[in-house]
Amino acid sequence: MGRRLLIYGATGFTGQLVAEHAHLLGLDVVLAGRDARQLERMSASLGLPWRVARLDDAASLDSALADIAVVLHVAGPYAATARPMLDACLRNDTHYLDLTGELPVFVDLYRNDSAARARNLMLMPGVGFVCAASDCLAAHLSARMPDAIHLRIAFSRADLISRGTLRAMLGLVREGVSIRRAGRLTSVRVGHLERGFDFGDGERLSTALSWADVFTAYHTTGIPNIEVYAEADATARMLYQAGAWFGLPLRLPVTRQLLEWPTRFWPQGPSEEKRDAARRVIVAEAEDAWRQRVCSRLYTPDGYSITPAIALRIAARALAGELKPGFQTPAAVYGPDLVLGLAGVIREDLDVGPIRRMEPSGPFGEQ
Repeated sequence: MGRRLLIYGATGFTGQLVAEHAHLLGLDVVLAGRDARQLERMSASLGLPWRVARLDDAASLDSALADIAVVLHVAGPYAATARPMLDACLRNDTHYLDLTGELPVFVDLYRNDSAARARNLMLMPGVGFVCAASDCLAAHLSARMPDAIHLRIAFSRADLISRGTLRAMLGLVREGVSIRRAGRLTSVRVGHLERGFDFGDGERLSTALSWADVFTAYHTTGIPNIEVYAEADATARMLYQAGAWFGLPLRLPVTRQLLEWPTRFWPQGPSEEKRDAARRVIVAEAEDAWRQRVCSRLYTPDGYSITPAIALRIAARALAGELKPGFQTPAAVYGPDLVLGLAGVIREDLDVGPIRRMEPSGPFGEQ
């Protein structure tokens, strides 16, 4: 098999960004998706070959993957799309990468670890800003404190949300928040865990949420207790808790169909101007049994802007044969410095004092 990369979902918002970046890098890329007209238009613009394949048509997927070494799957929501693409990769001896941040998808892919190892294939979900950037920061903290028993990761506020991300977020509404305790996944009620994190301009209250780092960071570092947070103002926390109250009804098929309709009117994605003006910050802190802490911060461009660069850096290394079989995480294979050197990425180690809980105040916990 050659060193060809297939980008599936290339006509979506993120898919187009990835395809354009791959073209600039000069990778041997094939565009793929289900819409022939849009693929043909992209092909004319970028000068890249294209193939039509549907996720519900195994034969068309097998034909599309026949000469492909690595698939970069960028068609979400991944809870619905990852499984058929994974099965096709296993059938065709193709390495699998995707951009998901959906925890259930990581759990499902991990169950295929043995099958992938048997075929010498690598399965690596979350190779974009989510979860590769935070996985690198977790690995860096683990190296700074090898005997850490607690890891907390926090993301600064995300003001830019694409249509695909919104759909994925609606599918992740749950009654509880997934965390890791003593090496096992468990859950706490929404709003139960809130802490202050300094994203570079003073502490901001953040709330725990179900994010895939409770799975990936454990796989990468072995730290047994992990929580993930997101910066959230009073309104965001109130809406998050309200969503949890209706978690089960929101997951019913009839409700999902009703929610799907208004998302069609959401912008496909933020403009280049807005992406250029936005930045993201990830903070991680590790703690040992003696309550000693180390803390580091990672500054990056907006998640949509940095994702193509991270994902294609991983894809290029996989195409070159730098990979490990089975279910893998980005930093476990490529190290904590994987994202360093990309434009706009800065990592800094922080001086930290004693642990202090930042308490919410006001009618909805507003500071």
